Amino acid sequence: MSNLFSGISGRFRGGGKNGGTKSPGPPNGAQPTSPTGTLQSSSSSTNLAPRMPPLPSSPSLSQTLSMDDSPGSLPSGDALSFYNLPRPKPIWLNDSYAKHIVKGNFMTLSARPKTVEQGEWIAHQVVEHYRNLWNFVRVIHDKDEDGTSICNSQTCPRMSAGANHSFTWLNARKEPVEVPAHEYISLMQRWISGKVDNTAIFPTDPAGVSFAYNTGNPDIASATYASGGLNTPGSNTPIPAGPTALTTSLSQLAGPGDWVGKSSGFPVDFVEVCQTIFRQMFRVYAHLYWAHFIDPFYHLSLEKPMNSCFSHFVLTATEIDMLKPHELEPMQPLIDLWAANGTFPKESKAYACANLKAGERLLSLAGVN
Repeated sequence: MSNLFSGISGRFRGGGKNGGTKSPGPPNGAQPTSPTGTLQSSSSSTNLAPRMPPLPSSPSLSQTLSMDDSPGSLPSGDALSFYNLPRPKPIWLNDSYAKHIVKGNFMTLSARPKTVEQGEWIAHQVVEHYRNLWNFVRVIHDKDEDGTSICNSQTCPRMSAGANHSFTWLNARKEPVEVPAHEYISLMQRWISGKVDNTAIFPTDPAGVSFAYNTGNPDIASATYASGGLNTPGSNTPIPAGPTALTTSLSQLAGPGDWVGKSSGFPVDFVEVCQTIFRQMFRVYAHLYWAHFIDPFYHLSLEKPMNSCFSHFVLTATEIDMLKPHELEPMQPLIDLWAANGTFPKESKAYACANLKAGERLLSLAGVN
């Protein structure tokens, strides 16, 4: 993944409002207590939803966004009516704007090598996808000369993904509270960094961690290390080969009295922590699409890199059981579209989670036969 998208980081140089590359700092006095707040679905609080910027002065784009703006555009029984989508629909639900910078089968990037233990593979995916996501977050959190950022308390007063979904954070008393999106994302960043840097969760002692020894290319071997670092010392202890089927569940990989990652030194709650990390990253992606796809990502020609990273993220997260089908709901229409247009292979779990009729409906609205 890091090799395939190694050129993406360069696309961000000069991005954002002033071309900086600063990571968002945590809000004053805020503490990353817990990210396990609830998902709220509501279609009535539209006044709190993030405001979309004015449409770019592009005739083709305006026509695309208004392709279903007529009252009778969604007949009764339409496959998309279940989603209660806004009108016009988001631009990223048009196949023309859901393209990628790469072509090929993303399953090859999500498949675990036979010599890599499952816990090591999950840890590697956590770090790699977090790095990819943070490139996009930096764009919306980069501050202009006046001290404002694209994502702020005024534009995004709550962490939401459209008008139908919002997310809460748990405060110190374990109470779900709504916070502005930029604050939620900063708390999430601090929480994830704290987990990844915690050697009790992501062990970094080579004496207690086994990983594949690759004499031909040591960089590949070290890249599979739990912490995701590229300079991890080598080891001569091979990893026992486990089940190679991509559809093998985590419960099948771990036997009685065992757990995923145990042989590599990961704790018993390792998978649960990683699932929470993936869930938080998914929520951030959802906010980026619903609130910021046009401004700044489309305006900066970064929509294809983001599509590439997000589709790979969904494919990987579902394959290694980091996301459950119901957790995909905020971005379900895009998942449907990618299943229908062939982005997700038919043998993938992401494809199995999709509503093909809805995806085919989106393709037909975009004029794709």
